[in-house]
Amino acid sequence: MRERLEMLKQEAVAAISEATRLEELRDIRVRYLGKKGELTSVLRGMGSLPPEERPVIGGVANEVRQVLESRLQEKEAWLEEAALEERLASERIDVTLPGMNPATGSLHPLNLVLEQIEDIFTGLGFQVAEGPEVEVDRYNFEALNLPKDHPARDMQDSFYITPEILLRTHTSPVQVRVMESREGTVPIRIICPGKVYRRDDDDATHSHQFTQIEGLMVDTHVSMSELHGVLLAFIEQMFGAGTEMRLRPSYFPFTEPSVEVDIFHPEKGWVEILGAGMVHPRVLERAGYDPEQVSGFAFGMGAERIAMLKYGIDDIRHFYNNDLRFLRQFRSE
Repeated sequence: MRERLEMLKQEAVAAISEATRLEELRDIRVRYLGKKGELTSVLRGMGSLPPEERPVIGGVANEVRQVLESRLQEKEAWLEEAALEERLASERIDVTLPGMNPATGSLHPLNLVLEQIEDIFTGLGFQVAEGPEVEVDRYNFEALNLPKDHPARDMQDSFYITPEILLRTHTSPVQVRVMESREGTVPIRIICPGKVYRRDDDDATHSHQFTQIEGLMVDTHVSMSELHGVLLAFIEQMFGAGTEMRLRPSYFPFTEPSVEVDIFHPEKGWVEILGAGMVHPRVLERAGYDPEQVSGFAFGMGAERIAMLKYGIDDIRHFYNNDLRFLRQFRSE
């Protein structure tokens, strides 16, 4: 039996030396040291040996097992290192090759314009205020001096949910809500950006949903000249220093007097960009202010109109079609 164990050791050591893959090494371990392996089979025959020989043969068997375990571990470590080196060589990266820029997103042109408008007005001392897009009739119309029979309340112009609830048609309700929350205190300097909705046919210059930015200033002794100064500062920062501006008389139910504001465009001539005026005394009264003590001005503009002029865009539908060819043009902004 001693001779059998020695032959088994020599045979297993040779097999381990010749193994070139980890899978082969695992098979050798099972063949010689597994529960049904050859070393186990030899040890099962120890029962037929005289009692005095059993410890000797057992020691030889343990020595054989230790030698095989040691050789298997050494060869396994060597094969793993060789496999790693082979993998590293096959996956080597040539750092001299030109790289590929990953696709990155960018801000939407409307967001770019909104951020710039907010930056300009916050720099002038205004705060940003927001309100609900689903509005009640009182804030959307009545508090803004728009009685029940006013043409702007026509069902064809507004999306009504119930007779008293609708999708807001402008962001002016935010102004009323802010004035009411201040309970007659001044000063108020806010801009109100947000989505608004009107029943309109979509074409190159109209959309049933668009983005509006309105502004409000209420204080003692607010005058039309202050409105002029604020709007001129905004226009020069948005369209460039020296941009010409003019005010034309107009009419809005919630301002008196009211004006349309134009800028001179090098290619299009005079172009209207927003409406403005002094806050109507009735609007101040309904919001809890005494028009004999305070005054204010308000203005409103469409972000799409500003963006179209600023970037030379000729169709409002580009803002909503999600065409990457269009949107990628603003990546460097």
